[in-house]
Amino acid sequence: MSARDLPKRLMDAIATRTAIDPDADGLTVAAAYDLQDEVITLQGRAPVAAKLGLTSRAKQQQMHVDEPAYGWLLEGSQVEAGEALSCGSLIQPRVEPEIAFRTGRELSGAVTAAEVLAATEAVMPAIDVLDSRYAGYRFTLPAVIVDNASAARYCLGPATPPEGLDLRLLGVLVTVDGRLHATAAGAASQDDPAAAVAWMANTCHRPLQAGDVVISGGLTSPVDLHPGTVVTTEVDRLGSVTLRAVTSGSGTKED
Repeated sequence: MSARDLPKRLMDAIATRTAIDPDADGLTVAAAYDLQDEVITLQGRAPVAAKLGLTSRAKQQQMHVDEPAYGWLLEGSQVEAGEALSCGSLIQPRVEPEIAFRTGRELSGAVTAAEVLAATEAVMPAIDVLDSRYAGYRFTLPAVIVDNASAARYCLGPATPPEGLDLRLLGVLVTVDGRLHATAAGAASQDDPAAAVAWMANTCHRPLQAGDVVISGGLTSPVDLHPGTVVTTEVDRLGSVTLRAVTSGSGTKED
């Protein structure tokens, strides 16, 4: 089976809610991003936000990779405040707490973390809903890139101007069903969430436009999501965002 078949196989996995094996041997990172574009085109929905994955050093070591990956969240994938997430169309959903950026002007080329912050209109607490189409979340870097960095859904909290904030030092608290799950700091993503966004701006073949939302990478271990699970991400000085999972039939726009 060829890596060229991955886009079609991934579409079949999404349609049938059945995880597959990655089978991406010999695929380069550059070729993987080309196939990611093909997967997005096949889904027929435009990107509305960008997301980063594998930004923590610990996660990179665990997955035996030495760089992050980026993907795109598509139309209809945002879970609005107060709206429940239906698990019915997902295969093996997990959530991660993150810090999201909304850009105030275009970002492309060789930019630094400081330049990202200067171009940022607002930052937000966020919950990134992952759904790897590969069995057991086992994949290589090229394979997860083709799978659009496991993009599925996302939820954003209140927006705060970044002036005067050191995002590296902001404390993060994650609760699951009212119980503490994990704590972290913003520096868990690429040592600085703004550095993660800068990496994407420097790497991506398309510029980040003014008004784009970029979710900057997981800050703690992921939480498996099941119907009835309630997850809250609270970020110091940014506020909180809560996601409630339900069974199929009530929830997001795509039900």
